[in-house]
Amino acid sequence: MSTTRTTLGISLGLLLSLTGFNLYADDIEPVEEPAYEEAQALPLEELRTFGEVFERIKRAYVHDVDDKDLLDDAIRGMISGLDPHSSYLTPEDYSELQESTQGEFGGLGLEVSTENGFIKVITPIDDTPAARADIRPHDLIVKINDTPVKNLPLNKSIELMRGKPDTSIRLTIMRDGVDAPFEVTLKRALIRVTSVKHRMLDKGYGYIRITQFQVHTGEEVVKALAKMHKEADGTLNGIVLDLRNNPGGVLQAAAEVVDAFITQGMIVYTKGRLDNAAMNFHASPSDPSKGAPLIVLINEGSASASEIVSGALQDHKRGIIMGTQSFGKGSVQTILPLGSDRGLKLTTALYYTPSGRSIQAQGITPDIEVKPAHLTPLEAKLQIKEADLSGHLESGQEDSNGKAQAPQDSLAESDYQLFEALSLLKGLHILQK
Repeated sequence: MSTTRTTLGISLGLLLSLTGFNLYADDIEPVEEPAYEEAQALPLEELRTFGEVFERIKRAYVHDVDDKDLLDDAIRGMISGLDPHSSYLTPEDYSELQESTQGEFGGLGLEVSTENGFIKVITPIDDTPAARADIRPHDLIVKINDTPVKNLPLNKSIELMRGKPDTSIRLTIMRDGVDAPFEVTLKRALIRVTSVKHRMLDKGYGYIRITQFQVHTGEEVVKALAKMHKEADGTLNGIVLDLRNNPGGVLQAAAEVVDAFITQGMIVYTKGRLDNAAMNFHASPSDPSKGAPLIVLINEGSASASEIVSGALQDHKRGIIMGTQSFGKGSVQTILPLGSDRGLKLTTALYYTPSGRSIQAQGITPDIEVKPAHLTPLEAKLQIKEADLSGHLESGQEDSNGKAQAPQDSLAESDYQLFEALSLLKGLHILQK
């Protein structure tokens, strides 16, 4: 895969976790400051007003206010008015950001943003306290223990939710379709994120689940494809790529995953006001998937890098996108260091699919909409078949024992969307034969 890259610290994840800022970045390093052709005029009148407000707070507020705290709050307020993904990184936030890119952090396992002053759940991460407690995408967290979060700065809310593993926390949640807020008690844990999981769904049909896009996700997908091809005696009849509730991650990793399924053309590109915000990724000729039919599962918790992958595969007509509308996060964040221990996470670009689509606030529309469902098997009625009749004629052929496999029946009950994806792959294989 060929790329045009810059030294930008790029993140395409939903960027926030319950341990602080859960940022996934290609690089976290200083970026070149843009050279302005013309001197930018400062808004002097507004700056005078700012100075006057600062002075009056210092002189007249009921309590003494530390200059540093007041200025930090002013910076946070300035950035919070931009968009939900730009933020000011204190020394603690900046340190946690660098730690979280390693795929291990403490907390509840939630990807969150803000909405109307509340904490909005983007998605729970697989195999974490949040996922086990059935916290869902679009849930609104309105209270942490006994503290209301309405209009509380996001980083302050995150600090309240952090803590040592095995300590308890109560979240009060509002959910669409539920009349009243309800409480959930969770135990914090050390979150270790496994990026790629795979298994065989049925003979000849593989399944790859990507929970987040980390630095090594692309190579892990290639290894998974090789193992499944080997298990299928060299040829897979179909693959399900599951990106449901995947909040995103490293841009490079998303491009590498797409590259595992296509052999030519554009994968993704970004555009912003700065020249060095422009990046583009192209496919390489290799094909680890060996052209196996592909279905990609997405839902409202699929965001950012997940949308890069599903959008690129959809534009290249390489796979069928199935599920529900994705989240719609199509912006790129750059880490701008401030001094030696602070940083500014600033939205600097939008990314585009190969056909030029911006997914920002739009999302990916599946080719086939399949909503989650719980199936209840119907009891079979007593029916008499030809083979039950006395004196029936034999077919003259040996019994092929071609019975439906029980695993697929149980799959229909446990994961209806995955069941539909596997059924479609089997149908496509029959038509190709």
